[in-house]
Amino acid sequence: MRPSFRSLLLASGMLAGFGATGPALAQDAGDEEIVVTARRTEERLQDVPGAVSAFNAAALERLGATEASGLQGAVPNVNIVQGRGSSNALNVYIRGVGQPDALQTFDPAIGFYVDDVYYSRIRGLQLDLFDVDRIEVLRGPQGTLFGKNTIGGAVRVVTRRPTQDTHAALQVTGGDFGQLEGRYSMSGGLTDELAAGFQVFAAARDGYVTNPVTGEDYNDRNVGAGRVQLAWDPASNFRLDVAADYAEESSALVLGQATNTLTTILGVPLLVIPTNGGPYNFEARPTTGLPNSTHLEHGGMSVTAAWDINDLWTLRSITAYRDLENRDFIDIDATPLELGDVLVDVDQNQTSQEFQLNFDGERLNLVSGIYYMRENIASHQEAYADDFVIGFLGATSFLRTVDDDLATDSWAAYINGTFTLSDALNLTLGVRYTNETKDYFRTTSTFSNQALLNGTFAFNGSETWTDTSPLISIDYRVNDNVLLYARAAEGFKSGGFNGRANAPGEDQPYDPEILLSYEAGAKTDWLEGRLRLNGDVFYNDYQDFQARVSRTVTSESQPVPAIDFAVLNAGSLVSYGAELELSYVPIDALRLDAQIGYLHAEYDEFFETRSLPNPAPPPANIPTLVDRSFQAPAFSPEWTARVGASYRFDLGNLGGLTANAAARYRSEMALAVDNSNIFTQAIFPGMWQDSYWLYDASLVWESEAGHVTAGVYGRNLGDELYRTDAQEFSSVGGIRTAYYGAPQTVSFVLGLKY
Repeated sequence: MRPSFRSLLLASGMLAGFGATGPALAQDAGDEEIVVTARRTEERLQDVPGAVSAFNAAALERLGATEASGLQGAVPNVNIVQGRGSSNALNVYIRGVGQPDALQTFDPAIGFYVDDVYYSRIRGLQLDLFDVDRIEVLRGPQGTLFGKNTIGGAVRVVTRRPTQDTHAALQVTGGDFGQLEGRYSMSGGLTDELAAGFQVFAAARDGYVTNPVTGEDYNDRNVGAGRVQLAWDPASNFRLDVAADYAEESSALVLGQATNTLTTILGVPLLVIPTNGGPYNFEARPTTGLPNSTHLEHGGMSVTAAWDINDLWTLRSITAYRDLENRDFIDIDATPLELGDVLVDVDQNQTSQEFQLNFDGERLNLVSGIYYMRENIASHQEAYADDFVIGFLGATSFLRTVDDDLATDSWAAYINGTFTLSDALNLTLGVRYTNETKDYFRTTSTFSNQALLNGTFAFNGSETWTDTSPLISIDYRVNDNVLLYARAAEGFKSGGFNGRANAPGEDQPYDPEILLSYEAGAKTDWLEGRLRLNGDVFYNDYQDFQARVSRTVTSESQPVPAIDFAVLNAGSLVSYGAELELSYVPIDALRLDAQIGYLHAEYDEFFETRSLPNPAPPPANIPTLVDRSFQAPAFSPEWTARVGASYRFDLGNLGGLTANAAARYRSEMALAVDNSNIFTQAIFPGMWQDSYWLYDASLVWESEAGHVTAGVYGRNLGDELYRTDAQEFSSVGGIRTAYYGAPQTVSFVLGLKY
């Protein structure tokens, strides 16, 4: 007799304490053809005329992906890593397009969606990937299909919708660095029309970095989360989904490595560090004077309704509210000095509404919608830099506080139509109109025992940006196994205000970004479906890229060196490349796959106006045009590659044993926008990462009925030392700090499912 969902619900109370996570075990027995909604309608992945990668539960298990950054390497020309100085932020770049700065005034360049709800901050995106239906990664602008404008691409997480079938899964993980994680999920029918599900997750892990003096850990993880879903189907033509989620994280500081000699405001060395930074030691770091604390609370609720008006028309509504609060202490200089020590306290919420009207006819498929989002962000920041002012006219203390408030109203209308011109030929036309208004208030105050350093600077700003972005695509099906396509699309990201402005002149808004993207590709299946080969080539013309740079400014009226964190619009950034995705199943037990990306990215135009000292008398600063176009765009390695293999040993009535192995490669890349000396053009070594390989493997046993799994997972088995991100604030005492990926880790996972 099968237990009912109600009886499992009662039993779940005893199991919920285990609710946490490790490498996601497959929740489906096989790898059936993945159906995606990348174009907001259900279709086979191989029928989508564009560069889309999709991962179901079985694929995530092979990757060992437990959170969003676990996709690193699995998608060509995509960089997806933990953000700089934060345990919960996600730095995503696609084809050289991205925004790594978690500052509240910067909008992401890559759209992140969970069940079609847009997440407007890069903080809080290190999501647990347990009990998801699939993840889709779309490369290139997607504005004619999605509510919020997505200039560089989109990452879509689609959760498992509860059904009448009872489903339960428990997973417990233990591993290196005191790792202890658990997950529990359950779903099933409450009535004939109503199904429910929930997931709980908790994870704890000691830090990769230990203070040799105090024994404190850094770069650890301590997080818990939960999600509840209701699926109501009162009629064959109406569906209603309600979801609520909450996550809380209380972890230690995320420390990087100082890579540059640190100085006072007068240039006097405080700490001399070799230019190459020296080897990073995961076992010992200097002490820091900041509280060893970061805290995040992130949650929200969504209601999605779909009404099939008739056989041709469907009306959808997506209503959502989200709230994020984070209080982070960040040691930007990563040393015992009080030089780049900051508190960042942010309170953000967003309300969004999307209405979508879709038409599915014999010769026409139409997706149209209107979208509105209101976002409010208030922040309080404190910067402590006593060591920075030492020696300046008797100064011994320095505190700068920032209080700001940003309100964004974004609304858009879009339409995307696919016309069937013949049985083999389709034409798609789309257009999007966007209107975004930002109202910004900021006040900056400086406190010191030296009166010359004290002062307050405040400003208000309001600006509206509009844009009309088109798309055109054509695809031709040569036969059942070959699809050819070409597309051109424009992407848009609105302008904004400088959230680090400290003085007059820095309060001017920066301009929007525009991306013109051209792409052509092929999707093919061979050998009766055992070999899949997809490839594409692309060209991006990226206009007015928003770049934050660090400068020190002086003038006759301002003899004290002023720190200037300017946001510049790089005139033109051009990238082009190619991508290849391959999977091959020569025999039922063996799967081989590879993902290869080539990317060439360079600035065509990137000028900056600076006030530089005039060497001739009389002494004065003169405006000088500085050309930055020689610098390499950040997070744009020339080559990315991954090769993997999976083999399943059939053990008869003892079940099966699956061995997975993969190697991931990235060529040399810059880790910050400002990565080279603008006068000598010499690179800053600490702001770069050389090419490297990472090796992962797993061995997973599954019972004959598939109800029990046990596995061992290894990541970075070569114990490679590699940088993933960097911070450049060289105008503050020469700060250039690099952040590193995790060392070698081994985890053991036990899974039970019903």
